[in-house]
Amino acid sequence: MSLYYDAASLLQSGQSGSLKSRVFGARDLKSPPTQVFALLTEASKWSEILAETIEKSLLLEQEKKLSPSLAILLVHDLLLSKKGVAAPAAHPLRVAVSRYKARLSAELTKARLKRGFSSTEALKEFLDRGQTVSLTRNSAATESAGGSGQDARLWAHPRWIRINTIKTTLKEQLTTTFQNYKLVDSLEKIIIGDMGSGGSQLLHIDQHIPDLVAVHPNPDLVNTAAYREGCIIFHDKASCFPAYLLGQPADGRDCIDACAAPGNKTTHLAAIMRISKSARRSKIFACERDQMRASTLQKMVSLAGAEDQVSIRTGQDFLKLDPQQPQWDSIGSILLDPSCSGSGIIGRDGTVDITLPSRTTPQNQTTGSKKRKRHNPKKQTVAQEPYPEPDPDPLFEPEENPQNLLQDRLEALSHFQLKLLTHAFQFPNASRIVYSTCSVHAEENEHVVVKALRSAEARGRAWRIMQRAEQPHGLRIWHIRGDRSACTTEALKGITVTEEESGSAEVIAASCIRCNKHSVEGTQGFFVAGFVRSVPYTNGSGEEADVSPKSAGDGLGPSSDSEWEGLSD
Repeated sequence: MSLYYDAASLLQSGQSGSLKSRVFGARDLKSPPTQVFALLTEASKWSEILAETIEKSLLLEQEKKLSPSLAILLVHDLLLSKKGVAAPAAHPLRVAVSRYKARLSAELTKARLKRGFSSTEALKEFLDRGQTVSLTRNSAATESAGGSGQDARLWAHPRWIRINTIKTTLKEQLTTTFQNYKLVDSLEKIIIGDMGSGGSQLLHIDQHIPDLVAVHPNPDLVNTAAYREGCIIFHDKASCFPAYLLGQPADGRDCIDACAAPGNKTTHLAAIMRISKSARRSKIFACERDQMRASTLQKMVSLAGAEDQVSIRTGQDFLKLDPQQPQWDSIGSILLDPSCSGSGIIGRDGTVDITLPSRTTPQNQTTGSKKRKRHNPKKQTVAQEPYPEPDPDPLFEPEENPQNLLQDRLEALSHFQLKLLTHAFQFPNASRIVYSTCSVHAEENEHVVVKALRSAEARGRAWRIMQRAEQPHGLRIWHIRGDRSACTTEALKGITVTEEESGSAEVIAASCIRCNKHSVEGTQGFFVAGFVRSVPYTNGSGEEADVSPKSAGDGLGPSSDSEWEGLSD
């Protein structure tokens, strides 16, 4: 049983980093790391369906000493592994899950059929291709993260490819690299259904981000000349939002990419700058304090052909830059994509993305049928049986600790993110800042935005939220916006918001941009917000712009003195 204890402990540890590094870097494992890694990888593929299966079967309701982490691992092997649960037949945990096998199997079948698969083998083949099976929100009819409506569909995460316009054009790539692909007008045609060996290769040109295309995840493009030469770059759609929102620097000013590695956003911004002749003279100062990540950044910039436009500051901590130094007078915009929880990243490239079952009985769970009642006495007896173990293990107890660890981590991250953002506000000639995370947590997103707008740095220098109407066309028409409930006084503990300001939650939420993972949009979970202000350019004089604190308003929109007219499309 050490295999399941080891795997469950990694799920509960709250550590960051790839699954492979966490497993093979652990020193206290009793089982072979290869077995632990294999179990976690396979369980993560099936986790959403298994979590639903466990909840519907009421397993955790009856076996109260069984943790959600152990349950999903044990049920995976019980129902899906050829060898079954890797434990002696008489082991209490194996006995605990085995007695529910018939009920678990029935619920798994229901979950499978609900998702349109006629057999377990067909579902396994689908998941083995790296695709995702979800009951996702029908976000086409959703204008906020809190929208409603369930749509039972199969969403595969597409392969997003950014055409590197520093070296090539979309037209050129359509006639070379993608000459055998069939253009389709809907992303759904790519991410839904089976692209069998006889199926034609499909390509969708994105409507939100220029020079971005999507293909099915199966085709191998790594070995193409275009990929090797940096003409095409694998770049998730949501991750393209920040550079596109930031846009070209005004008046030939320069830009800082505060947390630049690995370099996708940096090279995207460099490509956007090349569109305008005046912006071609602008520099991007790419800060990366980690030496190894800076090396990756350098390779990416070189491959993309952006070396003449990007100045890499290896080992440079953005927080240690002094905004008042004359060398930074030329900075007009800042791209800020700081370290975050990574909770929005799709479970690929070595990361683990696993859904754990809840102990709470689903609200729509039917418990009043005669069949259910007939089994209740037996369930209660089973639930009271102890699991004798030589050494007490916290894995048997309700998992409150991992949630505490997550909240502590989110608090620390959000504090760091806010510190970076308010530091960016202090660059005297900056007039545009974009803040982004690959997190789904409001603590790192809307909470940071609202706290930043209420900060002395924002108020004193007239920074405000970039409203939807001011955003580039492709992002104006993006329908998933911020979470209004996360912008309220109740959501922001310790932040005083006046009655007048409390009405601004809707404005702030509508100005923020969210992306949902496992959805019809084919994105990872992501968050983006822009900040702007009107400030005259000092042309290197070193004198800070004369921006009166009284013109800062409530941080929601242009004051009567504002010169900001929005971004051009």
